[in-house]
Amino acid sequence: MPQTITEKIFSDHVGRKVKAGEIIRSNIDMVIGNDITTPISIKAFEDSGMKELANPDGFSIVMDHFIPAKDIASANQAKISRDFAYKHNLKHFFDEKDMGIEHALLPEKGLVVPGDVIIGADSHTCTHGALGAFSTGMGSTDISFALITGGNWFKVPEAIKVVFSGKPGELIYGKDLILEVIRQLGVDGALYKTLEFTGDTIVHLSMDDRFSLCNMAIEAGAKNGIIAVDDTTREFLADKNLAREPKEFYSDADAHYVQTIHVDVEKLEPVIAYPSLPSNGKPLSQAVKDEVAVDQVFIGSCTNGRLEDLRIAAKILKDRKVARKTRLIITPATQKISLQAQKEGLVDIFIEAGAVFSNPTCGACLGGYMGILGKDEVCISTTNRNFIGRMGDRSSKIYLANSAIAAASAVTGKISDPREL
Repeated sequence: MPQTITEKIFSDHVGRKVKAGEIIRSNIDMVIGNDITTPISIKAFEDSGMKELANPDGFSIVMDHFIPAKDIASANQAKISRDFAYKHNLKHFFDEKDMGIEHALLPEKGLVVPGDVIIGADSHTCTHGALGAFSTGMGSTDISFALITGGNWFKVPEAIKVVFSGKPGELIYGKDLILEVIRQLGVDGALYKTLEFTGDTIVHLSMDDRFSLCNMAIEAGAKNGIIAVDDTTREFLADKNLAREPKEFYSDADAHYVQTIHVDVEKLEPVIAYPSLPSNGKPLSQAVKDEVAVDQVFIGSCTNGRLEDLRIAAKILKDRKVARKTRLIITPATQKISLQAQKEGLVDIFIEAGAVFSNPTCGACLGGYMGILGKDEVCISTTNRNFIGRMGDRSSKIYLANSAIAAASAVTGKISDPREL
């Protein structure tokens, strides 16, 4: 029976060949919680009467949404996770001392390994598929079940094959590729399916691009996004103290896909997702023509807060200033990225340009803090969602773009093509 990567990963965990559509019980290699969702899981766990975690080394808590605490409520919520982590002596507890956005921090720490089954109480857990793992978001009570049993139930997803062809041109990054896929599929076109990213373009994509690509699979409704392991993956993992032995799986040539999408990357313009859906993608040339003025620019998040994004932004911002009526907020995804950005002089460039450079946090992305939008304000953002009210007031508008477009727009005060600066 020919299989996709996802079917093979589940087969390995179940101990027999499985196929799409089956309901299976699988053990889980890593469960991820954060300061918003974990308290709900903790309550369910404790209400069950359980005293010990089924797999304590397979549970990570990352304090990344409202840390340092933005108010009393977030401080008290964070305390629940902290107390639980200390009570159970969690090995993988990441607080202010070693902080980062969960979907950037865990791969950095070697806690995501090819062939894993990973769940997290955050929809963008699908990011980790960039390392050849099955990774998906689940609800907080599903997380508690995994904490109690070490596993969970899954319906093995059918797969959509996305074939990228050609070498990416100037200003084309992983963000543009996934925005184009979402434009074609819509926000529910891949509902409960695997988005398997393939094609000769993949070899040209850095790991940062691949994380960005898989991160937004959920924006098309997908259960998971995944990319097969190659030399780029192995190089990324080479200096990590990996939590487990990697297992590389590859789809069979005659594996079944319910749909195949082709994207000619060489013909692709940078994609801008207009309000208020990630699927509302338009070419950069259209956005430039529309002369969209922006009040705020945000560069960061689990989608585009990585070192490569900061380097791209710095190259554009060097010796330039943020437009008078525009705010620029730059948020690194982890402390390690922040330190490296300082060593390379990127932070000096940002601050001299007039940007705010913050601690690692999810805050602005979900309209939590560190960049909330006011009435009728417009933001161009490197984040993953532009729903109504996502980053603040319900009358505000969000445009999604890659880091280069965002940085150029901060300089001009309107959505702009960096090549025209």
